Amino acid sequence: MRLNPADENLGERIREALPNVLRPIEQRFLEEPRGRFFGQSGLLAMPRTVEEVSVLVRLAADARVPVVPYGGGTGLVGGQVLPDGPVPLVISLERMATIRALYPTENVLIAEGGTILADVQAAAQDAGRLFPLSLAAQGSCRIGGNLATNAGGLNVLRYGNARDLCLGLEAVLPDGKIWRGLSRLRKDNTGYDLRDLLIGSEGTLGIITAASLKLFPNPSQVGAAIFQVASPGAAIEMLSVLRDQVGEGISAFELIHRQGLEFLSEVLPDTRQPFETMPEWSVLIELGLTGRQNPAMELETAFESGLSKGLVTDGVIAQTLAQRDALWAVRELIPEANRLIGSVSSHDISVPISRIPEFIRNGTEKVAALGQYRINCFGHLGDGNLHFNVFPPKGRKKAEFVSQRGVVQRAVHELVHAYEGSVSAEHGVGRLKAEDVEQYGDRTKLAAMRAIKQALDPMGIMNPGAVLR
Repeated sequence: MRLNPADENLGERIREALPNVLRPIEQRFLEEPRGRFFGQSGLLAMPRTVEEVSVLVRLAADARVPVVPYGGGTGLVGGQVLPDGPVPLVISLERMATIRALYPTENVLIAEGGTILADVQAAAQDAGRLFPLSLAAQGSCRIGGNLATNAGGLNVLRYGNARDLCLGLEAVLPDGKIWRGLSRLRKDNTGYDLRDLLIGSEGTLGIITAASLKLFPNPSQVGAAIFQVASPGAAIEMLSVLRDQVGEGISAFELIHRQGLEFLSEVLPDTRQPFETMPEWSVLIELGLTGRQNPAMELETAFESGLSKGLVTDGVIAQTLAQRDALWAVRELIPEANRLIGSVSSHDISVPISRIPEFIRNGTEKVAALGQYRINCFGHLGDGNLHFNVFPPKGRKKAEFVSQRGVVQRAVHELVHAYEGSVSAEHGVGRLKAEDVEQYGDRTKLAAMRAIKQALDPMGIMNPGAVLR
């Protein structure tokens, strides 16, 4: 169905209904962090309430104008900008950033969609609780966007993705109706789950305006260590050793390749490296334990066990909070170093955990056959999510390889598909991977997705071109 631009006629209708909602559109709403997609300058609305969001969407639907929901703008797959077609109405939720309620005894917090993730974490912490979603962009990303993309991050191994941390939603659907589903219930078998349908839909089925979020007890004892491992296969075996020892006490288990450490040395030289000689492979581990368990002692026991099995060769176990923070700084600065180096093609992928070593070996060979690229393979080994990113040779710039991006991406994604993996593990689909979803997705699932989109958004106004082309 043909859509219309967000023109001055729509602007007048919005001003008549909501006098203080429209704002001059700023450049930040027209770009995304990797600079691969650029939006068009349409109308920008900043509502304060779900009722105002409802009015905006209803007016856009009446005028058949595309709507682009906007959270923190930190997404890496182009879901927050509309690069072509009629200029859109951009709806930013940054003025909807209130913690509406907190129920410590129920371990539930209700936050508006525009609340910055770090503020959700802080509100939980003030109540003696933990909200475990943790991302590099947590100081600027917003919880509505986190849920819309089903964000992952560092603690998925223990606590799950954003979907697993949500009990209920409030959302505005494509016709402007409000779904008031802010349930605090852990059990509710009353038909189709609209919550799970909207989570991960990236604004194509509605706008998440508030969420009921799960909280958890704070671990009484937290510890971290980094171990040199013989190989990715040895890292997986080390994860099994730890699980047998501490069960679900593992909060994070991150794989780090030497290339990531070399990038830090190259562009962020003040970063304190954990080892004098950079290991080929290492794992960063965090434990969150309760009762009388001592994380440092558990990590020491695990290291000794790994050493006896030939899995690890060296290690650093944090003895203080400052040492723990220093270890995590290494992992958390790797994405920034990647950005400064500039990738030819970045891949947020997942494969079955037992097949990760084989995938890394074959993926490295495939990329090597395409040119003298550098590969920084790192990520959340415990849940099978790797960032398999390809960079120019040292001394060369990514701009020289723009024409090769598609070739490299296709080679990696085809291998992921061959290993029964996913080409989008935690960043979402957006516009960057919509074609991949068509190429590698199950045909029956795609048909069902299109049927759902048609049923809820028959005019196709909600974030057109994202997820489904």
